[in-house]
Amino acid sequence: VGRAGAVAILVRAGVLARDGHRCQLRVPGICTTRATHAHHTVGREVSGDDPAAIVAACAACNLHVGDPRRHDPAPAPRAWWDEPA
Repeated sequence: VGRAGAVAILVRAGVLARDGHRCQLRVPGICTTRATHAHHTVGREVSGDDPAAIVAACAACNLHVGDPRRHDPAPAPRAWWDEPA
């Protein structure tokens, strides 16, 4: 395992310990409660491996929720000239 992989393993272990190995996503009808995955709550390119943006998740919830980038809303216009014509 390279340096980046070792850091990811340590971050994952820390997140699981912080959350008591309990799933934080808790998708109704899917959750198995016991967390074995670390789920990024925002895209990894935004937060990297910052533990503040990662929660413990069971495999079923993590796979159900999937990639957080998929759920990001389109950016809202910030000024009148940004609005579509």
